[in-house]
Amino acid sequence: TRTWEEALTYCEGLALAGYSDWRLPNMKELASILDYTTYYPAIDTTYFPNTNLSYYWSATTYAGGTSSAWFLYLNTDYAFYHAKSSNDYVRCVR
Repeated sequence: TRTWEEALTYCEGLALAGYSDWRLPNMKELASILDYTTYYPAIDTTYFPNTNLSYYWSATTYAGGTSSAWFLYLNTDYAFYHAKSSNDYVRCVR
């Protein structure tokens, strides 16, 4: 798990599968991997095996306060925001 700033840095510095153009997904992108037909988990574990069913950061800052950012809870389809200093999981995209 990482703070929001650490998550941004981690994704931007990631070199994986021959690619180095990884980034933290915005909230819309992160929500696009949800499987809305199921809960516990709310994600297709065939495509995303070994996913920690916890909170995942998005790159989207909360408009009501720049010290918070949106996250998605992958155990359900719950989305909310909290302090960027909190520690959450990271799923990078490219």
